[in-house]
Amino acid sequence: MTKDTWHQVKESLKNSVGANSFKNWIEPLDLSDVSNGIATFHVPTNFMGNYVAQNFGDQILFQLKANGADVSRVSFDVPTTTQNGDSTATTPAEHTTPAPVETSKSSDVPGAPIDARFTFDSFVVGKPNELAHAAAKRVAEGGPVTFNPLFLYGGVGLGKTHLMHAIAHELQTSRPDLNVVYLSAEQFMYRFVQALRERKMMDFKELFRSVDVLMVDDVQFIAGKDSTQEEFFHTFNALVDQNKQIIISADRAPGEIAELEERIKSRLQCGLVVDLHPTDYELRLGVLQSKAEQYRQQYPALVIDDGVLEFLAHRISTNVRVLEGALTRLFAFASLVGREITLDLAQDCLADILRASDRKITVEEIQRKVSDHYNIRLSDMIGPKRVRNFARPRQIAMFLAKQMTSRSLPEIGRRFGGRDHTTVMHGVRRIEELMATDSQIADDLEMLRRSLEA
Repeated sequence: MTKDTWHQVKESLKNSVGANSFKNWIEPLDLSDVSNGIATFHVPTNFMGNYVAQNFGDQILFQLKANGADVSRVSFDVPTTTQNGDSTATTPAEHTTPAPVETSKSSDVPGAPIDARFTFDSFVVGKPNELAHAAAKRVAEGGPVTFNPLFLYGGVGLGKTHLMHAIAHELQTSRPDLNVVYLSAEQFMYRFVQALRERKMMDFKELFRSVDVLMVDDVQFIAGKDSTQEEFFHTFNALVDQNKQIIISADRAPGEIAELEERIKSRLQCGLVVDLHPTDYELRLGVLQSKAEQYRQQYPALVIDDGVLEFLAHRISTNVRVLEGALTRLFAFASLVGREITLDLAQDCLADILRASDRKITVEEIQRKVSDHYNIRLSDMIGPKRVRNFARPRQIAMFLAKQMTSRSLPEIGRRFGGRDHTTVMHGVRRIEELMATDSQIADDLEMLRRSLEA
């Protein structure tokens, strides 16, 4: 079997596993040896070897055979360098009998690879995210723990994952002595279930209790998973007792994650809980200006008219990912057709995104705006309490959600603590009645509507 054969296999795998999985898990593989029916690949980390063996081993073996390779097994090992500079290899991980996961240093981060684009330098800071950015920078210094955990939360595309990657990247660079583990909540759950199945819970506990910095992204995914929550709780306590830093992200505040155990909510709320608010116009414009500067280096001949970035910042307010994606499409299209980027071109090229952005208001934005207006906690408005101070703002938020979003009544109910759609209907009808008789309610509704549409 030759390197050319492996190149052909990689092309086949790219189509079968998808672009993201190929880039993260297949592309880094380096074919090192084929002998005795075993194809051996060098991998950057033990975790990666184990993950590829379990998730892609069969596909790799199938494609190798399909391309004429005389192999019956694939193996993955991590090359190490001896004192004289020669390369040796650790015990291989084979897709039939995966090796145990080993403790990872900051250069061997388990789970999702760190995206080199997501650094503090590339993070655009504005009022909605300045506290989260400052807290993340402090933690990334790797000094004594000042608040534990750091809990970052906010909606899709507001910068949570960017900051998580930036922290990990900074620690890798400035504090390589620290044992940093970064992974998603789903990966934590996967590794926990794997350890249970293979009866290697002691290895699992030793791994996660020996880290200096534990970073868990999208922790809401363990809600409702009782056994995983139990292990997460004990891991959390063990690390806090050792004064080790924990950084968590989620799409909601701890108290608003349904089916998350109360004791875990309590622990998560003990540290610094920071909300990344929806972007404002100035922040969106700053993101576009930063991104446009990068694209100008790639497409130096392209001209972008004044007012185009301002137009996009006004019209696309859903999240930063959509905003950046729109600009990427615009520059690519203008480059392909050889045209100047004008306002007309932007409107034609991005018509579908602009139409979707017209429906920009979300239930979560309405909930946050209403709770701020009435000076109550978001968790109280969404929660089960029926006292008037919480019930009336809750009904107003339900009414606005019905009027200003495309969500169905059952969907709105789910976002209000899992309430039934009939409860939403009752709340909407009640506010409609009060609007006719209570001028204060009518004024509040008008003010909230204008604020949300601004």
